[in-house]
Parts: sequence; structure tokens; C-alpha cells
Amino acid sequence: MLLEAVYHRPRLNWSYAYDENTIHLRLRAKKGDLSEVFAWVGDKYAWDQTKELIPMTVFASDDMFDYWECESVPPFRRLKYGFLLQKGKERIWMTESEFQAERPLNPYRLFEFPYINRGDVFAPPAWVKDSIFYQIFPERFASGDPGLDPENVEPWGGVPKQDNFFGGDLQGVIDHLDHLTELGITGIYFTPVFAAASNHKYDTEDYMRVDPHFGDTETLKRLVDACHERGIRVLLDAVFNHSGSTFAPFVDVVRNGENSVYKDWFHIRKFPVHSENGIPTYDAFGFVREMPKLNTEHPDVKRYLLGVAEYWIKEVGIDGWRLDVANEVDHGFWRDFRKVVKQANPEAYILGEIWNESSPWLEGDKFDAVMNYPFTEAVLDFFIRGSLDSEGFAHAIGKQLSRYPLQASEVTFNLLDSHDTARLLTLAGGDKRIMKLAALFQFTFMGAPCIYYGDEIGLEGGEDPGCRKCMEWDMAKQDRELFGFYRKLIDIRKSHPSLRTGTMAFLEANRHGSKLAYERRLGDESVIVLLNNEDTAQSFHLNVEIERWKDLFTGETLRISRGVLSVKLPAYGFTVLGAADL
Repeated sequence: MLLEAVYHRPRLNWSYAYDENTIHLRLRAKKGDLSEVFAWVGDKYAWDQTKELIPMTVFASDDMFDYWECESVPPFRRLKYGFLLQKGKERIWMTESEFQAERPLNPYRLFEFPYINRGDVFAPPAWVKDSIFYQIFPERFASGDPGLDPENVEPWGGVPKQDNFFGGDLQGVIDHLDHLTELGITGIYFTPVFAAASNHKYDTEDYMRVDPHFGDTETLKRLVDACHERGIRVLLDAVFNHSGSTFAPFVDVVRNGENSVYKDWFHIRKFPVHSENGIPTYDAFGFVREMPKLNTEHPDVKRYLLGVAEYWIKEVGIDGWRLDVANEVDHGFWRDFRKVVKQANPEAYILGEIWNESSPWLEGDKFDAVMNYPFTEAVLDFFIRGSLDSEGFAHAIGKQLSRYPLQASEVTFNLLDSHDTARLLTLAGGDKRIMKLAALFQFTFMGAPCIYYGDEIGLEGGEDPGCRKCMEWDMAKQDRELFGFYRKLIDIRKSHPSLRTGTMAFLEANRHGSKLAYERRLGDESVIVLLNNEDTAQSFHLNVEIERWKDLFTGETLRISRGVLSVKLPAYGFTVLGAADL
């Protein structure tokens, strides 16, 4: 066996408390190298009475490694453990410091999980696992109060530009909540709603004031209350990495330079503040001079922003925060942020915008989840760009599942497009069949799926600003068949707990292939998803134990023959099958 590839560490995604009584252990090994793996576990103070071998199973794989996993329920909430690795008749014991041929004589050199302290258990809000999110860009969703329109407002439905306005507001969202209820939405993520000069509002001018073109605090309260009455939770965008250039403290710095009492609220490299060759003399979001970076380590800045986070939870009852450019803010700030937010609302969802692997922020002391862009890229690479075959896609998903504790994967925010990317239908070249395949995987995978406003009725658009066009409310111009597909997909997800919290196993994923089959299982419930990401018909032949299956889209019943489930799918076809024998 290739011991150089074997890896474990007693922390992070490798050894963690899933709940107050259960510890998950994981181990990495060369793909296909080990035939069996056992965790050798026991209590360090009662080793001889409690030691046992627990079989581990491969829960994920990528192109290089298998990831083995087991769970242990220690009798005294602490664990000493090592691993027994087997390859045929070869047996190796793994301790904290070495590999050895003989079983260790005592537990002292094994790994240790010292104690499951309740306060250390990473416990994201349970409601997120069952949520269907919908992202709204307020300026482009709906206009409900023309009296709030900017002076330079343009007719609804015009060509979106970086700096134009169409008059979308919060009342418009209230007026169209029936649309979201009919679709089956249970959570809304709003891009910023606070006062700012731009149409996107990521250049905050006043964190304590709703943008006057959107409404006021009372409007936001009515919106949140109306959502809650419909079982819809509300997530607002917190832009704490940077402010806008019209933010009063920054205006003071521009005016007074080194004499400003707010000069340390920002990262100023040179006074007076200005731009040199297009680069500001202060840190900013990127090099955007209108978005100066805040010094979140400064006690006054921290006090102010944490007060903002607490205020809107208590004042209007929001259910959580999405955190913009979250990985550029110091970790100490986010630890304090979590304490403040969870004290205000223990069930609040804290979602970080990070586009890469994010395990340092998912240890239970900062975020509940991140926007799952590695998932996004894997889905687009397989279904849209064609740069991954089905085996490569399964590996990409397996690698992503291996990176985080299970409870983080269960509540991760799974999106396929947003205000920062081209729209899904546009990425799919206008082919709804391909779009549906990508959405189907999104809604049958663990984590909370999110629809970008308008995707459900066929809205198209390229990169910003094209992706930020006005919502189409003329039903004659909406793709109602696509709306029906999303509504059915959401209904299937809500009706089958295995699609939300069940295990994930790929049944077919081949090199150079475009067929994909996988099973989601929870207890006795099993759902199998078959996808044909090819422009010709393809047949599936899967060895399964359950006799009868029901197509969850059509209601048709299928039977296996001699233990084999055979299904032929048309070009870019799919089926979702639920076990019908139960």
C-alpha cells in the first residue's frame, strides 16, 4: 500500500463532532489502494473496556484519492483513535506519529479527540437544509412605488447598464410574493438594500438607512413580515469589507486628510487620498476608488459594524446575513460577528461570499456556510462547458464533499448563476435541455439551492450588466413551461428528505462519458437520478436491489429485470426515480 498518500489530522474536516454525541473520522488514501479501513477507537481512561474496531467506508473519491469515513458515538464524549489499513492480507496500523506492522500496545500514541464540548460543536441552523433560496437584485425585480423612482429612471425592461436605473423597490417585491410562493421558495437572499449611490448598492453610504429609492425601514419591516407569513426567510447582504466613497467617515478623510478622526477607519497609504495611474492611494475593493476598504480591526469600526449587524436582526427580524468579500476581512472580526448575530438570533444563517475552498471559515466559530462556487464551477464544467467528462465531474464533487464537515456541506449555498455571472440559460447557449440538467443536479444535491431571479421564466443575460436586466412580469413573455419544471423540481425536493440530507453515491460516471447516475439515500428512502448530458440517446443499465421504481416527474412505474434497472434517455434527457417498493 502507498502509505505516502495516507493522510489524517485530528481537526477540521478530518475529525469533528457532528453533534453533541457523535464524532466523524475521515482518512485519505490513494484511489483504489486499500481494500478495507477500520477506525480503532476507545476512551483513553477506559481503553480496555471500550476499545473497538469500526469499519470505514469510502464516502467520496476524486482522481487521486479515496476518502474513508465512519462515525463513533463515544460513551464518555471523548475519543482515542487510530486506524487499521488493509490491502488484501497486508495490515498496517496508523498512529499519530507512525505506521507500524503490529497493533499498538496502548492508546497513548494514538490520535485524540479530547472532548465534545457543546460550545465547540459546529451547529448551523437546521432550517437551511430544507430551504429553497431565491436571489433578488432589488433595483431590477419589480417597481411597486413609482414615487420612489430616481429622477433619471428609465422605462422598465430597458437595456441594463452599469449606471442606469429602472425603479425596482421593496414594495415591488411585496407585490410579487405570490410568484415566489407558487414557485415554492422558502428563502430570499437580497443584494444590498441600504443607502448607496449605485444601482447595485455595494458602495454603502449609510448602513443604518434603507435606500430611499427602495423604501424605508417600515417598508422593509412589512416585507420581512409578509415573507415570514408565507414561510419565507430573509437574508440581507452585509458589505463590511468596504464602504462607499460617500460614506460619511470616508468623506471626512477626503476633506480633512491626516487630520481626520476617521483616518484609521481605512487603509490609507498616502495623503491626500486620490488615484495614481488608476490605483487609489488607499486599499479598496479591487482598485475601485468608490469602494474604500474598511479597517475592521479598528475598535470603532468593529463596534459600528457589529451594531449594524445586530440592529437589522432586532429591528426588522431578518433571518441572517450574506457577507460580501468575506475572505478579505480579518478572522477576529468574523468571530465577534458570529457571537453578536447568534446572540440576537441563534437561528440566524451566516453565509460568506468566498469563491474558493473555504474550510478556515467553517470551523464553527465564523460562518455557517459559504457560497459554493467550486460546486458551481464543477456543474458548469460538466453540463455547460463540456470540459469535464462524467467521471471528472464525479471526482470534482467528491473532492468538494471531502473538504468540509458534513454539517457544513448540508447547508452550503449552491448557486449556478448570480448578479456576478452570466445567466444560466445564456451559459447553456439558450438550450433549455442543458439548463434543466444543471438545475436538476443542483436540486438533487445536498445543500441549499438558490435560483437567480428570472431564471425560472427564461430570463437571459451575459456578464454584468447583462445579467442584471429587469424581471419580466408579462406572463405572455414568460417561459411558463420552464417555470413548471422548476416548480415540480422544488416539489420533488421538498417531498423527499433523502435529496436534502441523505448520503450521496455515484452509480455511473465514466471516463470520456456523458452519462451520470447517482443515488441519494436516507434510511429506507432511496432516490436515483439519471442524466444524459449528450446530444444523442443513451441507455443506462444499473444493478439495483429494489424491484419497482416510480418516475417522480411523470408518475410512471418501472420494474427491474434480473436485478438490472434499464432506462433509455433521449438527448439531454433525465429521470428521477423513487423507490416504489416501500
